Amino acid sequence: MLTKRIIPCLDVTLDEAGGTVVKGVEFLDLRKAGDPVELAKRYNEQGADELVFLDITASHEGRDTMIDVIQRTANEVFIPLTVGGGIGSVERIREILRAGADKVSINTAAVKNPELVREGAQIFGSQCIVVAIDCKRNTDVENNPDKTIIELEDGSRVWYEVVIYGGRKRTGIDTVQWAKKVEELGAGEILLTSMDRDGTYDGFDLPITRKLSEELEIPIIASGGVGGPEHMQEGFVKGKADAGLAASIFHFGEYTVDDVKKHLRKNNVPVRP
Repeated sequence: MLTKRIIPCLDVTLDEAGGTVVKGVEFLDLRKAGDPVELAKRYNEQGADELVFLDITASHEGRDTMIDVIQRTANEVFIPLTVGGGIGSVERIREILRAGADKVSINTAAVKNPELVREGAQIFGSQCIVVAIDCKRNTDVENNPDKTIIELEDGSRVWYEVVIYGGRKRTGIDTVQWAKKVEELGAGEILLTSMDRDGTYDGFDLPITRKLSEELEIPIIASGGVGGPEHMQEGFVKGKADAGLAASIFHFGEYTVDDVKKHLRKNNVPVRP
């Protein structure tokens, strides 16, 4: 049986220090969590399976990703590193990979130019191309018969709308349809973040996580809402995700990666040592 991956996420913004990890709720009210390089080293030592580094304001601010911080992070960790934020061209993908990243995560740029996913996969291989999908529940199902309608735990019906620019702009694009399209274009993984759950400690958005896990062949990384090890367990068992990403519970010392893995092993969820 394939083991499930535990992935700490470093949401980074550019500041006077050159880069600071932050965490908010539903992409807002950001608070500082520490130095990205030091946190990366900590998670490497704790046994994280991978790391995700997201420059969360690069696209919104119209600038490139922080290469120097990526290089310093890559020099300190010995596990796969995925980097995203402000990556809008094949040249930029190449630059990020040369800086030490193993994969790149494309979000806003993929929506604006889907061919970037195909080009990236053809040049660097699908294993290097992660498409990040930020989504938000949309309750207007009556006027959107062409969308993928999903029933929630309480019986209500919604569709999930793709949002870009760090959650600042709705697109009208259906998340399930978009995920299938980028899989066809050559994406190797989907990093799925539900804005409705981001930073809430309420657990993953299981309905959309499960839907993508069942509909797609490529791995789904669940993101948004983890408040403890039991939420990781739900993401894997009920959400059928291949990997679970979390930030707040790790950054602020509530749990270590090893705490999460011990809980999962105890509950018969396969994880790496």
